[in-house]
Amino acid sequence: MIRLPRNAIAIALAATLLAAAPVVATAQAQQAAPAAMQGSPSELVLNNTRRVLETIEARRAEFAGDRAALQAFMIGEFENMFDRDYAARQVLGRHGRGASDEEVKAFGDALAQNLMRRYGSSLIDFNTRLQVRIKSETALPRGLGVKVSSELLRQGGEPIPVDYLLRRAGNGWRVFDVMVEGVSFVQTFRQQFDAELQRKSIAQVTRELRSGQLSPATGGN
Repeated sequence: MIRLPRNAIAIALAATLLAAAPVVATAQAQQAAPAAMQGSPSELVLNNTRRVLETIEARRAEFAGDRAALQAFMIGEFENMFDRDYAARQVLGRHGRGASDEEVKAFGDALAQNLMRRYGSSLIDFNTRLQVRIKSETALPRGLGVKVSSELLRQGGEPIPVDYLLRRAGNGWRVFDVMVEGVSFVQTFRQQFDAELQRKSIAQVTRELRSGQLSPATGGN
């Protein structure tokens, strides 16, 4: 079984939120982004990471004392651009063949809620002096989308490599996977849930995720 690196689920969740917020690019941010990034997935990642880090810093005291406000912030950001249904089908893999859109959506909702409930509070512990550096933007094979490779730069520590996989959806881009230190959380969860889905229906696994009876393995603290 593949396990994410130590603390990587929390990092992946935070990284997903950093990428998933709507673009609110200030003139300063537009100037800071290279011309090649304007209107691109790279610009999306760059501007949104800056914006969410600033929001967490500005509302840190509020979020620390009001976890409901933190949860509302997280859900709002997560909903805006993360392609939850597509990612859920990737996690389900062969078990999702023939599953209805409603079953897939319910599974994706339950997985996201489970992760945010368990790891969402780690957002307020993030050092918001983090900075993001875009390394590259490359096309995925078979026209599946693009990969934006980035690093989260932190004081007193090694950079954290974070790759975002995005696909076209409507008129924009949506994140469907996040890779931390080279490990995909979609692939990780697909392998972790495979045994459960061999024995149980998607609906049963969904119920157990919602109740907290079943949770993704972290492989670390």
